[in-house]
Amino acid sequence: MEIILTLIVKIVIIMSRSLIKLFSIPLAVFKKLSIFYNDIKRVLGESFVAIFISIFGGIIAGVFLSMMTEQLEAFPGLLVLIPGAIGMRGNIFGALGSRLASNLHIGTLSPELKKSHVLNYNIAASLILTILMSIFLAFMAKGLCILLGFESMNIIDFTVISVLGGIFSSMILLPLTALISLKSYENGWDPDNVTTPLITTAGDIFTIPSLFLGVWIMLLIQNTLLEFILFAFFILMGLAGLFIGIRGEADLKKIVKQSVPTLLICSLLGTTAGTILNSRLGIILNNPSILALVPLFSDQGGNLTSILGARLSSGLHSGYIEANIKPAEEAIRNFGIIILLAIILYPLIGLMAHFATTLLGIPSIGLQEMVTISTLAGMFLLPLILLFTFYLSIASHRNGLDPDNIVIPLTTSLTDPLANTCLVLVVVTILGNMVY
Repeated sequence: MEIILTLIVKIVIIMSRSLIKLFSIPLAVFKKLSIFYNDIKRVLGESFVAIFISIFGGIIAGVFLSMMTEQLEAFPGLLVLIPGAIGMRGNIFGALGSRLASNLHIGTLSPELKKSHVLNYNIAASLILTILMSIFLAFMAKGLCILLGFESMNIIDFTVISVLGGIFSSMILLPLTALISLKSYENGWDPDNVTTPLITTAGDIFTIPSLFLGVWIMLLIQNTLLEFILFAFFILMGLAGLFIGIRGEADLKKIVKQSVPTLLICSLLGTTAGTILNSRLGIILNNPSILALVPLFSDQGGNLTSILGARLSSGLHSGYIEANIKPAEEAIRNFGIIILLAIILYPLIGLMAHFATTLLGIPSIGLQEMVTISTLAGMFLLPLILLFTFYLSIASHRNGLDPDNIVIPLTTSLTDPLANTCLVLVVVTILGNMVY
C-alpha cells in the first residue's frame, strides 16, 4: 500500500511540474503582452497631443496645397521649393520657441516678454535665418531643377517668392511663437510634447498660404523693374544678415553659427523631397487630393521617427538597450510599439485626407484608393524608419555622441525625402495606368 501511495505522489508531482511548464509559456507570453500593452498605452497618452496637433496642421496645410494646382502649373518648380520651406519654418521657429522657453525657466527672460537683450537677439537671429535660408532654398530649388532637367521658373522668380513667403510667415510665426512659449511656461508644458509640435504645426499651416501670397504678388510684378529691385534688395538683405550674424555680438553670432549648418542640411533634404514630388507632377496635378496627403504623410513619418529616436536614446542612456549591431529584446519591443502606431496612423491619415478634400469640393481619387496609398506607402516607409533610426542611435552612442542631439534632427530631416519617395512610388503604381 505504501508503495502505491509513493507512486501516486510521484505521478502527481510529475504531472504538476508538467502542467507548470505547460502554463508557464502562455503566462510568459501574457506577461510580455501586458508590458507591451502598458508601453503602448503610455506612449499614446504622452504623444496624443503632439500627434493630434500634427494631424490637424497637416490637414490644413494639405488642403491649401491641393488648392494650389494652378499656381504649381504657372510657376514650374514651385513644388520643389515647398517641402523645404515648410521644414525650414518649423526648424527656425521651433528652435526659437525652445530658446525662449529655456530663458523663461532660468529667469533671464521676463514672463511679460518685455523688451530685453535676450528677446532682441533671439528675434534678430530668427529673422536673419529666415532671409538667409529662404534665399538658399530658392537657389537650391533652381539648381536641382536644372540638374534633373525639370522645367522651372527663373532664379529671380524663385528668390522673390521664397523670401516673400518667408517674410509673410515670419510676421505671424514670430508673435505666435512668443505667445506659445509664454503659455508653455505659465502652464508647465513639456516643450517636446506640446510647445515644439504647436510651433512646427503653425509653420505647416502658415507657410503654404504665405507662399501662395508670394505667388499672387509675383503675378502682379513678374517681368517688371519692381521684381528685379525686390530680388536685388533681398540679396542685399541676405548679405547684410550674414555679416551681422558672423560679426555681431556673441549671443546672436552663436545662434546663427550653430543653426546655419543644420538648416542647410535640412533645407537640402527638403528640396530633395520636393524634386521627388515634382518628378510626377502630371499625376499629382490631375489628382489634387494627393497633395492633401503629402504634409500629413511626411509629418507622421517624422512623429514615428521622433518617438522611436527618443525611446532608443533613453534606453541607451539608462543601459536598458545595449549598443549592439543586432537589436536585442528591448529594442525589438520598441520596434513593435512603432509598428502598432503606424498601423493605426497611416490608414487614419488617408481617411482624413479624403474627407477633408471631399468636404471642400476638391476632386478626390476615392476613399479606398486614398487609404490604400497612405497605408501601403507607410508600410514601405516603416522598415526604413526602424533601421536608420536604430543604427544611427547605436552609431552615435558608440562614438560618444549624445543621441538626443544627433538622432532626432537627422532622422526627421531624412524622413521627408524617404516619405515622399515611398508615397510617389505607391501613387505611380496605383494611378500610373492613367494617361496624362
